[in-house]
Amino acid sequence: MNISIQEQFLHPSEEFTPIPFWFWNDELSAEKICRQIYDFHEKGVNGFVLHPRMGIPKEIEYLSDEFMTFVEIAVQEAKKLGMSVILYDEAMYPSGSANGKVVRENPEYASRGLKMNEYLCEPGTHNIVLDLVKKNENVVSVQAIKKQSESIICDHETRLLELKDGKVQFTPPDDGNWSILVFVETFSRGTIRGIHFGEDDGEENAPASTDLLNPAAVQKFIQLTHDTYYERLEPYFGNTIIAMFTDEPDILGRGSLRGLKPWTNQFLDFYKRNGNEEVDLPLLWFEGSERTAFVRKQYRKTVNAKMTESYYQPISSWCSDHDIALTGHPAASDDIGLLEHFQIPGQDVVWRWVAPEDGKAVGGHHSTAGKCSADAARHRGRRRNLNEFLGVCSKESDWALSPGDMKWYMDWLLVRGVNLLCPHAFYYSIDGKRRSHERPPDVGPNNSWWPYYKQFAQYMKRLSWLMTDSTNETSIAVLCEEDFLPWKIVKPLYENQIEFNYLEESLLQSSCLIEDGVIRIANQKYEVVVIEASHHIEKPVIQALEEFISNGGKVIIWNEKETPLVIMKATYIQKPEEILEAIPLSNRNEFHLIPSDPSIRLSKIRKEHYTFYLLVNEGEEDYEGQICLKETGKVEKWDPWKATIKKCPVYEDGMLPISLARRSSIVYSVDPNQESFIEIEESFELRKKKITVNEAWQTNQIPVPVNDELLQPWNEWEGMRYFSGTIIYENSFELDDLDTIKQLTIDLGEVYEIAKLSLNQKEIGVELWAPYEFKIDPAFLKSGRNIIQVEVTNSMANHMDQVSLRSGLVGPVEIELETESLNKIGYSDYRVENMK
Repeated sequence: MNISIQEQFLHPSEEFTPIPFWFWNDELSAEKICRQIYDFHEKGVNGFVLHPRMGIPKEIEYLSDEFMTFVEIAVQEAKKLGMSVILYDEAMYPSGSANGKVVRENPEYASRGLKMNEYLCEPGTHNIVLDLVKKNENVVSVQAIKKQSESIICDHETRLLELKDGKVQFTPPDDGNWSILVFVETFSRGTIRGIHFGEDDGEENAPASTDLLNPAAVQKFIQLTHDTYYERLEPYFGNTIIAMFTDEPDILGRGSLRGLKPWTNQFLDFYKRNGNEEVDLPLLWFEGSERTAFVRKQYRKTVNAKMTESYYQPISSWCSDHDIALTGHPAASDDIGLLEHFQIPGQDVVWRWVAPEDGKAVGGHHSTAGKCSADAARHRGRRRNLNEFLGVCSKESDWALSPGDMKWYMDWLLVRGVNLLCPHAFYYSIDGKRRSHERPPDVGPNNSWWPYYKQFAQYMKRLSWLMTDSTNETSIAVLCEEDFLPWKIVKPLYENQIEFNYLEESLLQSSCLIEDGVIRIANQKYEVVVIEASHHIEKPVIQALEEFISNGGKVIIWNEKETPLVIMKATYIQKPEEILEAIPLSNRNEFHLIPSDPSIRLSKIRKEHYTFYLLVNEGEEDYEGQICLKETGKVEKWDPWKATIKKCPVYEDGMLPISLARRSSIVYSVDPNQESFIEIEESFELRKKKITVNEAWQTNQIPVPVNDELLQPWNEWEGMRYFSGTIIYENSFELDDLDTIKQLTIDLGEVYEIAKLSLNQKEIGVELWAPYEFKIDPAFLKSGRNIIQVEVTNSMANHMDQVSLRSGLVGPVEIELETESLNKIGYSDYRVENMK
């Protein structure tokens, strides 16, 4: 049976469910596991990442038969309910060590790094002899350098020295300050965070991290972890179990020796085979000539190439061979190149590095994390991309994450193209501070918004569906490196609703077809390339861009670095804001927002034969205005939060009215196969009257204190400083002449944080963030006295963190009456002419 696209949006498939991290962090029981899974399912959450976490008792050893029995119980229950499971490949994180089992089986598999020891050459000293041999260390290279200062060297004068019998001799020239550098491969002494108390950072039993650049060590990790899961859960792979999550693999490990660079056995040969010079090793520590940045970039690329070869590629192949996807994410927010072998590329948004305040939505390198996974997927033909989000994203204290901010993060990701949301995290237990405050807060069952979570879940499904199997409509590519996504040059694009995608330099060379002034890759085609030239760009990339220009393409360059990037016939700008004028009008989506607003984000996509505009308000103020769309056809307004689809009025000049409240989003669909008509319905002149209701509020028949015409927050009431929970406020207002009331709106003003409104004992609705406005159907009203109840739930932070955050109903509470006069306006239908 064919399901209309509207029905697919309103009732999306469970494939698009959010899949939260589920922290297993306490004594496990089959009954509690199954009860929690059912609770997830009931709230519309039809998947989870099964994540062993700090707090599991030592008696339940990681990957033991007992542990795997609980895993199997969870997977079986998920299968009964038609849910999806993503397995997590580590005990805590970062991935790759099997809770230290890899190194326990072979101590030589512990993570390694390269350290530099410096020996100053005193003036007049000759025939320096150094004893270089130490246990568990290998000398990689010995070099003599000439220094201009403590941190700067004359790298063109660096000399390789010969090592004989563990000793080296060197006679320094008389023309400057010289040092001998000894580069030594050594154990990094890094660890991971384990799942038992006593195994955290800096604690005695923290598990040893693994040498992830060593293929043999990684194979041991796969054998211990992946094979163990498969042997126990084979029937569920490829159906209930859909992926394996790898999390921030760290080459050196956490808490490693200071000053180390990632390295492994025999890596010098690999380093040199990949175009690097041994004499350039000092530039990894010291400043030198203009080549320094290039040398460091090449080193990073070489390490990433080795990491891909030894870690990501083998795990990806294992996942593919076992009918599941590799998902998860590397360590850095812009490690886009390391996502090459992920069937579901991923990233994470944590620590409130991205946030509504202080310009962090579009500023700083973490602001690229959403586009990182989305564009990695787009250019590699992957259907889905994932983001682990909300971890430690609270504001005032550990648990002080508001439902409004949670919604903001969802919108921030979805409008950038992320289509598999992974909330961090649902806690199995919040028993004791070490469980409840381990990367808090719980964003699911143990938080105040859980009774209303199904609306969040359905919202995420609708927009995840929209952003899957669709192509974003942009002709602008922003050139990026494999480990750096420029953010300064794209800030004006975000703020002016101009869509773009990050295109990696390596993909430009390997996966793009350049013809007729267009760069084609996967489903995307680009006519404009934007470059923030803050790094060295290699000659083959420059040649490809010059070919693109010669075929009619446009390249726009902002030279941020001192040595300018020069590309024949490119367009140069002096500051990022000039990008707006440099991009041809035909490449700006022809989307106009009137008045302009830098807080509105846009994603324009094509799905089936429809064009969709997803608009998100990332600001703190409501927006009212108009938009003009390029396309013609029937326009509908799809509300993913309220689950409504309405015909959208289009004015004769092609403009559409738009209203985007704080923390809101809207989707406009354009069906070119149907004609657009304006339907002007009967309307009336409305008179508005406001009534302020700040007096006589009660809770449990006790008057609520009023200060300066506002209700006193309950955290200021006696004995309520650290209370987290729900309080019901009551009041009443008088009405007459009900026949003239067209609509009544109740605006609660300030509320902290969740408000459920009832009128005359009938539930009106719930608002989880400002504005706390409720539109009331006149049918709910009574002539005379109307009783209003507001059930307010505050933040869990007051109780969990013992802080006194503002709580309750504050107001001012205003009731707005809209009454109709009898000046009726006529109506007619007329077609919207095609906008050019």
